Amino acid sequence: FQASNPGQFENDSDALWQRGHVPETIVYHGRVGINTDAPDEALVVCGNAKVMGRVMHPSDSRAKQNIREVDTNEQLRRITQMRLVEYDYKPEFASVMGIKNT
Repeated sequence: FQASNPGQFENDSDALWQRGHVPETIVYHGRVGINTDAPDEALVVCGNAKVMGRVMHPSDSRAKQNIREVDTNEQLRRITQMRLVEYDYKPEFASVMGIKNT
């Protein structure tokens, strides 16, 4: 997207972009792709991403409670029942995603 100044977009058809409720934020209701024009998730970044702060994720320990140790022997038994695989990416997927070593 292109904006000539914050909050004002070049094309009125960009109605999915809106000012956020928090200052200096923009909200987009749809999928966003960086270095791709076919994002298949809410945000797809094809390339490196640099984060200058924290990344919050539902797996973050700060979002959990009642964390406790488990029986290691039982967990190892479960792991031995897992199906482990190796794979190669399909060439058409690798080329779109910029993956060189498939």
